[in-house]
Amino acid sequence: MQRIFIHKYKVLIAPLDWGLGHATRCIPVIRLLQQAGCEVIVASSGDQLTLLKHEFPQLKTIFLSGYNMHYSKHKRWLVFKILEQIPKILLSIRRENNWLKKTVKELDIDFVISDNRFGLYTKQVPCIFITHQLSIEAPYNWIKYLLQRVNYKYIKRFTECWVPDFEGSFNIAGNLSHPNKLPAVPVKYIGALSRFELQETNKQKFDYLVILSGPEPQRTLLEKKILSIAPHLNNSVLIIRGKPASTEKIIAPVNCTILNHLPTMQLQQAIAQSKFIISRSGYTTVMEVLAMQKKSILIPTPGQTEQEYLAKRLFNQNWCYSCNQNEDLLTHINLAKEFQYCLPVLEGPSLSKTIQAFFSRYQ
Repeated sequence: MQRIFIHKYKVLIAPLDWGLGHATRCIPVIRLLQQAGCEVIVASSGDQLTLLKHEFPQLKTIFLSGYNMHYSKHKRWLVFKILEQIPKILLSIRRENNWLKKTVKELDIDFVISDNRFGLYTKQVPCIFITHQLSIEAPYNWIKYLLQRVNYKYIKRFTECWVPDFEGSFNIAGNLSHPNKLPAVPVKYIGALSRFELQETNKQKFDYLVILSGPEPQRTLLEKKILSIAPHLNNSVLIIRGKPASTEKIIAPVNCTILNHLPTMQLQQAIAQSKFIISRSGYTTVMEVLAMQKKSILIPTPGQTEQEYLAKRLFNQNWCYSCNQNEDLLTHINLAKEFQYCLPVLEGPSLSKTIQAFFSRYQ
């Protein structure tokens, strides 16, 4: 993307703190903004901020407290655990909205890009909301209806909503990104967001690449399950723990390599050199695995209805293999070897054109 702006715009970008996916899918956005000549400022905290500092050490960063959600160990209680934290979420939204109004003035911000942070809107400057969940899956219709109303209530306060998916019937997220009714702001489908580029390689280094992510305690529960079956795979396994700030060392089975984190380029190479990817069915991970044209075994986080919906949808389309965390994972890994994958070619709208069209209106 060439430098297209006469004025050097100052852009604040802030990902939600629910897993690393919101931060990693901001990486291609940040790259394009930099190529266009923008000054980018990242606002985040925790592992999300650590990851983005690793990727862009030269960028200015600001600490912005997350929503700090707590999750249940048991699937059936997860939705209710989240519902009981709604007052805390609403307080966080109000707090970050007040923070944004002061920050826009103090740093002379021109544009704001929020990845699923509801409070980062203001009438002072144009604000973009990025989400793939226009419709939020829930186990009960009344909860789904309530979440939908709250979701749209906040989205309509932004200037535009960008959806990382494809318009029309060929899409990744299905009902999540293509509800019957859209929010009352301009909605732009910007295609799949991936920090990786498809690369051809004849070298296969790993039979299985395990990418761990998502909220605790479920991340650790899956990690323990993977480690328990790894010696029985009789194949080479690379495990990325999804903990960029950690220096912890885990004792690995002889056929395994375990790393806390890999930067983008090294992770892209590891994916390219792996036969199967084992991961959560978080939307960002799904986009990246599909972009790399890799066979995957997706294990949704128990109780996360969005991930369960995505895994089932992609399995039915033969875009991935999937199983539940409480099932016999070793059996399913062997079944995946015989699964008839039908991997899609993801081609569609250009994010760079969307950015250019939006920002050019304000030159």
